[in-house]
Amino acid sequence: MIPSPAEKDADPSVSPTVSRSVTETVNGSHKFVIQGYSLAKGMGVGKHIASDVFTVGGFQWAIYFYPDGKNPEDNSTYVSVFIALASEGTDVRALFELTLVDQSGKGKHKVHSHFDRSLESGPYTLKYRGSMWGYKRFFRRAALETSDYLKDDCLKINCTVGVVVSVMDCPRLHSIQVPDSDIGNHFGMLLEKQEGSDVVFDVAGEKFHAHKLVLAARSPVFRASFYDGIDGEENDHCHRFGT
Repeated sequence: MIPSPAEKDADPSVSPTVSRSVTETVNGSHKFVIQGYSLAKGMGVGKHIASDVFTVGGFQWAIYFYPDGKNPEDNSTYVSVFIALASEGTDVRALFELTLVDQSGKGKHKVHSHFDRSLESGPYTLKYRGSMWGYKRFFRRAALETSDYLKDDCLKINCTVGVVVSVMDCPRLHSIQVPDSDIGNHFGMLLEKQEGSDVVFDVAGEKFHAHKLVLAARSPVFRASFYDGIDGEENDHCHRFGT
């Protein structure tokens, strides 16, 4: 009769198996320096400067900076900054952080981040290559040009991407390569060297040294001969066999 699942659970001899799904982010960062901001202005609404691609969580990413803004309706009032998926991917879920660096040393960086706030709808999902997350109105351009974020005609943008991954965490059974038994060789060496020999067989005048324990383990006849009904100290045996 096959026991039911409930009966199996109640049986202490049946060990349950355990697995655990762990969802976490694989994080990576990239620093993007934009030198010559004043020369980039006027390149046109919707046109961007791209950082080099960088890899996080097995996907490639890039930072897009729009000096004249991405949205035509804003008439270049704002600069726009986005993070783009630069490799093939489907439903890539990630957290993002964009930081415009304060170059005065005061540490008053402008930060837009997913990492330090409650995610009501979960991580952002990018569905295909070229999908982007960011801000069309990242910073008002007139304010940017008189701020400590722009120094020596240079802007610095830090980007952090956290790709959401789920992994299965479960105990692994490690296989051990068991070598072939060599006990026969060891017994043979023991017999050849006569180490610990405690019995002698006399076969037609030729003597053979052996070990009672080994003989008793291999033969019920020898076991009965050596050990059954014997009390007190055992003496060496010499057995004679004729031809």
